[in-house]
Amino acid sequence: MKVLCIGHAAYDITTPVDLFPKENTKNRVQERIECGGGPAGNAAYLLGKWGVDTYFAGVVGNDLYGQRIKKEFEDVGVHTDYLEINEEHITASSYILANKENGSRTILTYRPSDMKMKTVDIPVQPDIILIDGQEPELSKQMLEKYPNAISIIDAGRTKLEIRQLCRMVNYVVCSKDFAEKISGVTIFAPDSLEYAFKKLEEEFQTNIVITLEAAGCAYRNEQGKVEIVPSLKVKAIDSTAAGDIFHGAFTYGISQNWPMPKILRFANLAGAMSVTRVGGRNSIFELNEMIEVYNEAQ
Repeated sequence: MKVLCIGHAAYDITTPVDLFPKENTKNRVQERIECGGGPAGNAAYLLGKWGVDTYFAGVVGNDLYGQRIKKEFEDVGVHTDYLEINEEHITASSYILANKENGSRTILTYRPSDMKMKTVDIPVQPDIILIDGQEPELSKQMLEKYPNAISIIDAGRTKLEIRQLCRMVNYVVCSKDFAEKISGVTIFAPDSLEYAFKKLEEEFQTNIVITLEAAGCAYRNEQGKVEIVPSLKVKAIDSTAAGDIFHGAFTYGISQNWPMPKILRFANLAGAMSVTRVGGRNSIFELNEMIEVYNEAQ
């Protein structure tokens, strides 16, 4: 199966800290972890690492960070034919403080607002399309060109163009924050979760999955009931890219034609295990490790 991932490519610089620093102080740190990042970029990297025939479409600058991102993709077999090199802008970058005390991360991302792909067509015919909304024009075009491809959106922002893309895909896999903003309800109990699903289904008319951070994720099962799939309890030290890894593992499960309960349990596990390591792509476990832990957890 061919998977086409479209969206954000960035270069992450992560600094682990024992406590979040106070404003207007100087702090010396002991570690600096660097790797490529971005929602669709991280998902593509995972899929390549796990042996899926994967293409990434996104844009980087003609600079050192862009070169490193390209090499990382190629090192795990991701096709970079559609990784566009932009001569006008530098590669998007993210500066991340990972609080090891509670596993939270604080991210500052720089990406010029007018930095987008100029590519107007991608000839590869994908079986699955995963988008994160960062390249809305190209994403829309590919969804229209390949209507038979299974399509997934990593929905994190509620911008109009992303909501429009949500109406075009087979699966809206969104964050709890996205679901709360769209539905106007705070998700804290089964009734509120049911209401959120109802509102999202009314607006997008497609399959909905809501990620619930440490609590796992939720979907509407074959019996028509909203069901929470619990996650693995772990000690978190850095939650960077946990959502991206969930989406990548979700897409992997789709590519393997697994039943939805297995896909969600596996994606939960991949996301949970990732928070036990510092850094985004450093947190993607080998597929054989994932399968072993998954089997043990059953």
